[in-house]
Amino acid sequence: MRFVHLGFDPDFVDYEQAWARQREVHAAVVADEEPDTVLLLEHQRVYTAGKRTEQHERPLDGTPVIDVDRGGKITWHGPGQLVGYPIVHLPQPVDVVGHVRRLEAMMIAVAADLGVEAVRVEGRSGVWVTADGRGPDRKLGAIGIRVSHDVTMHGFALNCDCDLAWSQVIVPCGIADAGVTSLSAELDRDVTVAEVLPYAEKHLADVLG
Repeated sequence: MRFVHLGFDPDFVDYEQAWARQREVHAAVVADEEPDTVLLLEHQRVYTAGKRTEQHERPLDGTPVIDVDRGGKITWHGPGQLVGYPIVHLPQPVDVVGHVRRLEAMMIAVAADLGVEAVRVEGRSGVWVTADGRGPDRKLGAIGIRVSHDVTMHGFALNCDCDLAWSQVIVPCGIADAGVTSLSAELDRDVTVAEVLPYAEKHLADVLG
């Protein structure tokens, strides 16, 4: 497996360009012309809507949204968020839920390394910090994937030190009764994508290797 860095602060990556790169790499991995690959990056600010997004979950203020072919609902990407697109062969028999669980395990392990207890919440994808004195259940990392020819696309987004105001104009991931958070918010210090990146690469290698 190889890791490819597409761009980080200050070289944020346009979503459409990254999506085109995903498709190119996916075709090459399917054809066994390139090895399993994880694209890692920070995006320019963008909202993307998965196939299950409902109209009332979209921004009410006219903010542009890019409709994409992954699972899941609407979410945000932007500076301060580590995004990873694992483009990897799934073992046979293909288990899509198993792939989601591996990405969740990776983010839980990264959070633990940094001192944040993140968990799975039954019936909700991604990783969470459970309700406490700071507020209700809060989503720390999101997952939305697609599988074609037994090779994955799209992936995960882990909030490091991003501005969480984006969540106020949409229903994040279609979940109205919970909040969003970041590693920085939970630890009361600045946790940058650059700090988180080596932990993410280590645990991605562990769960996907």
